[in-house]
Amino acid sequence: MASLMDAATNTLSRSDSFQEDTYFLASLKPAEAKSFQDFKSLLSSHPSEKPLSMWGISLLPPDSDERADVVLLKFLRARDFNVRDAHQMLTKCATWRAEFGADSVVDEELGFKELEGVVAYMHGWDRAGHPVCYNAYGVFKDKCMYDKVFGDGEKMERFLRWRVQVMEKGVKMLQFRPGGVNSIIQVTDLKGMPKRELRSASKQILSLFQDNYPEMVARKVFVNVPWYFSVFYAMISPFLTERTKSKFVIAREGNVAETLYKFIRPEFVPVQYGGLSRPGDLENGPPKPASEFTIKGAEKVFLEIDGIEAGATITWDLVVGGWDLEYGAEYVPLSEQSYTLAVEKPRKIPATADEPVHNTFTARETGKMVLSIDNSASRKRKVAAYRYFVRKPSI
Repeated sequence: MASLMDAATNTLSRSDSFQEDTYFLASLKPAEAKSFQDFKSLLSSHPSEKPLSMWGISLLPPDSDERADVVLLKFLRARDFNVRDAHQMLTKCATWRAEFGADSVVDEELGFKELEGVVAYMHGWDRAGHPVCYNAYGVFKDKCMYDKVFGDGEKMERFLRWRVQVMEKGVKMLQFRPGGVNSIIQVTDLKGMPKRELRSASKQILSLFQDNYPEMVARKVFVNVPWYFSVFYAMISPFLTERTKSKFVIAREGNVAETLYKFIRPEFVPVQYGGLSRPGDLENGPPKPASEFTIKGAEKVFLEIDGIEAGATITWDLVVGGWDLEYGAEYVPLSEQSYTLAVEKPRKIPATADEPVHNTFTARETGKMVLSIDNSASRKRKVAAYRYFVRKPSI
């Protein structure tokens, strides 16, 4: 996992305005430091029957360490360093975790195989090393699927349990150390989301996470945001703190890749969101990094891959956010006596394309591959990424 995360954080970018907590005690303001010490004293003076721990971390001496400090600071930060409120939140959370069985839910088989990798799933890391959780509820527009998952109270409870399971998997990927990776990124796809039908489930999930996973989300990115998002936001707003609202990033349809690339490298962004990552790609170690570039409006770009030997096989991936342009590929032999070969004739790629270009070519003679991306018909600037692999001929 470490090598995968290292690959994700290559060319780290922190261009966002939201300032995430470092959890170094030395960085606390005097009033915050006092609240922290008061919080620890309050916990010690009200010992519970069982050792107090969360996410496998003991919160009280003599077994506590710097990881416990991170957990306690999360509860304090969530309650603006109000010690009494933080203590009440932590106590309620500990009770809920015990009653819910949150520590063991990760290992349960809840029977939602058809939702895995579709509705809510962990996939890769952002540029700062945060694990990324994707959420997409468009499948529930189908009435049969909706009834299967939310048809009655028992089914709803089982879904909530499954959603907590996904969250717990994400929390297990965190480091819980000062200066480390201590929160995740949530990407929520609003495309096709049946807002009225999911109102109850959305409220319960938000309330559950708000109450029991303080400061576990570094950023909440909404993609494919429709015009009626203001209605959805009004629905969930009462359940969110001001600090949570400050973490929101909005990406309308057609602007998904450009928004996600600011935070996540293209090789870690799923293909359906304008990235290069297909299901299962991350199971075999770090993916090959992609080269990122921008295509201006009315611009035509040529990408040249030189030094391809005779007999070598080249495989390439290319994706452009929002597409709506023309793409082609040709192989240009080094010898002037040879003819250029059209590998892929220029073709229009629509804005609705949800898969990157993926192709392979074996060269008969030494030369170069030239990929052309023609954005001449558009005024819109577009982000793009590509990568290639060259397998030399066997001797």
